[in-house]
Amino acid sequence: MADLPKPMTAEELPKHPEYEHTIWDLKPTTKAKVAVAKDRGGPLQIAYEVHGRGDTHVVFIMGLGGMKYAWQRHIKDLAHKQPDRYSLLVFDNRGIGESDKPFFRYSTSEMAKDTVEVFDHLGWTKKRQLHVVGISMGGMIAQEVAALIPERICTLSLVSTASQIFRTNGFVQNLANRVNLFLPKSLDTQIANVKTNLYTEAWLKAPDTLEHVVQPFPTNGDRFAANELWKRSHPEYFQKGGFILQAIAAGWHYKSPADLLKLANDIGKKRIMVVHGTNDRMISFPHGVVLWRGLERGEGKTGKENWLGIEEESDIWEEGEVEKRFIKGQGHVLPIEMRDEFTAWLENLFERGRQLNEQEGI
Repeated sequence: MADLPKPMTAEELPKHPEYEHTIWDLKPTTKAKVAVAKDRGGPLQIAYEVHGRGDTHVVFIMGLGGMKYAWQRHIKDLAHKQPDRYSLLVFDNRGIGESDKPFFRYSTSEMAKDTVEVFDHLGWTKKRQLHVVGISMGGMIAQEVAALIPERICTLSLVSTASQIFRTNGFVQNLANRVNLFLPKSLDTQIANVKTNLYTEAWLKAPDTLEHVVQPFPTNGDRFAANELWKRSHPEYFQKGGFILQAIAAGWHYKSPADLLKLANDIGKKRIMVVHGTNDRMISFPHGVVLWRGLERGEGKTGKENWLGIEEESDIWEEGEVEKRFIKGQGHVLPIEMRDEFTAWLENLFERGRQLNEQEGI
């Protein structure tokens, strides 16, 4: 068997012909900035794009240190392949990308208010109109959005996220590895740490089969590393202060089991999906189980989560009204590793939401 290629280095990556094309040139229908938080320490400018012009209104909320383009696969699969069906909103959270990066404490609840103000600016205010998808910290923001405007939520997809962060050594170490992006270690070491936290080893080593402009990278891991390096080389988009303030917001996010059950009842349990991989190294699998338990039954931690690592209690694989997609062996960025499957799950949920709206006379 031929030896697997070694990961490309930070010196080699910019020389690859695909390096400048890791962000696709997907033309938005609308691209602008809107002032939010005028009475909450602002105003702050939030940069957003809307792709497509359809009646199905979808918003993707990105996680810690991620920019709006990180959703590009799903922007393409939904809004560019089906522009008459979808209007798809992506934006940079405060602290990242083209949005403002104020230096004061962030919280997921304040970031949710930013998000709602973007909806209001766009006129996305109808009852049961919004399909909200959030990953990681974005899933925490999505919970807060849903609590603020439950009557406007058609469906809610919570991906690789948590209702609270368990204070375990593993979480602290993984978060430290993310912060290491800014410490004076070699770029190759920094990026390798991030790759390990976010993706499975098998996916990182697999050939890069993503749509390319010039030629593929040798592996998926090389493509991710190129994109991470590009982001790091643009300090106007990616700064230490904004990243750490986002991390603080995620670390202090909290929704009690009672909060979650109320949220689920206000929205409707059949309108909600929880997605988590059992090998998630960033927000470990028990967080997803506890999130689902709260939404489904108003129950929380059993006391076993911190030491089991991978949850093995009996209710894990039981079905409920809240849809669960617990995937064995998958990591944190499941929507990229399982792009086609994830898109299909979303579209099935969107259709269920449409049918529920019809049944409710909306």
